[in-house]
Amino acid sequence: MSVPTETGNRPVRLGLRENWPQFTLLVVVNACVGALVGLERTTVPLIGTEVFGLTSDLAVFSFIIAFGVTKALTNLAAGALTARFRRKRLLVTGWLIGTPVPFALAWAPSWGWIVAANVLLGVNQGLTWSMTVNMKIDLVGPARRGLATGLNEAAGYTAVGVTALLTGYLATTHGLRPVPELIGVVFVAAGLALSLVVRDTAAHVALELAQHGESMGEMAGDRPGLAAAFARTSWHDRSLRGASQAGLVNNLNDGLTWGVFPLLFTDHGLGLAAVGLIKGLYPILWGLGQIPTGHLADRVGRKPLIVYGMLVQAVGFVLALALLDRPLLAGVLSAVFLGLGTAMVYPALIASVSDHAHPAGRVNALGVYRFWRDIGYAVGALVAGVLADALGLNATVIAAAVLTGASGLLAARWITEQRVIG
Repeated sequence: MSVPTETGNRPVRLGLRENWPQFTLLVVVNACVGALVGLERTTVPLIGTEVFGLTSDLAVFSFIIAFGVTKALTNLAAGALTARFRRKRLLVTGWLIGTPVPFALAWAPSWGWIVAANVLLGVNQGLTWSMTVNMKIDLVGPARRGLATGLNEAAGYTAVGVTALLTGYLATTHGLRPVPELIGVVFVAAGLALSLVVRDTAAHVALELAQHGESMGEMAGDRPGLAAAFARTSWHDRSLRGASQAGLVNNLNDGLTWGVFPLLFTDHGLGLAAVGLIKGLYPILWGLGQIPTGHLADRVGRKPLIVYGMLVQAVGFVLALALLDRPLLAGVLSAVFLGLGTAMVYPALIASVSDHAHPAGRVNALGVYRFWRDIGYAVGALVAGVLADALGLNATVIAAAVLTGASGLLAARWITEQRVIG
């Protein structure tokens, strides 16, 4: 059996230590990916109400719906696209598509431009985030998938949180637009430049396949079609079904808090800096927490982290309402529980899906899982908009707590620790 080589005839090896330069580079790239979407966490819902005068919560949350649907569909397509294009090419393409986003957010003449910018942002996030996580999994091999995904998601979501904090501060000192949004130009330029430098990971996929007694030529024939992968990941395989529904509800929570929390806490007297703290703390804890939880998922298994992580998130929503007469305390404690709960869930879910997917079909399985996970943004924004218009913002938080608790119970019933290859 011949050992695959990279360009320049370097022998390929799987492992984090063996590939740390490329792995580190991809971590930095994903920090730029997360920072770009972090531009919107604090200011955009308030731009909708204060700059464009939107009175319907559903109209305000329409930008999240556009983002979620587009990102979900791009994730679904990513698996099929990797059959035709190298991961690096798709990564670079994602950055090029995202280039107009900061400018549109900064100077959009109408709310429709904000929604259109989020369509581009959804494609950008779907391609760039999918490729960074797939490339890291390619590099490290099966033994360190939990840690690899934990480091990837930690970089991305910590950057989301830091940017949310920064934009909240800049909005306090410079106004809602254009200064807070224009820092995104730095993230796009850095992400694109670094993506041009990173090496593709096709040789690492070939090596993992060779270790399974297969070749890259056989990979195309063995790769399950998108329709088959969709059916298996969405329903037929119990563990993949459990992971998909948990991912959807997890990002439903994120989409809901993205739109609801800035409005809820400003209605209760908090300023932009305090809202920025709440919106920043949640993804920072979500991000940094994934480093130990990703490692823990490799040690104790995926299921405990998934089940208990969803229940911890449900507690976070309960605290947001129970302590609302002290809004800063309510927001901070809610952010802590939501962030820690999501940190437990996120890397364990991706690792669980990878465990149950053949290497040749892993990209499609992850694409389908990420489709369901990120359609949660749109579902969360839609549910939040409808409930908030009909019953008020508090009702959306109650609904999120109930859905999240139920999702944790379903995960406990469906997900197994059996690591199936094939």
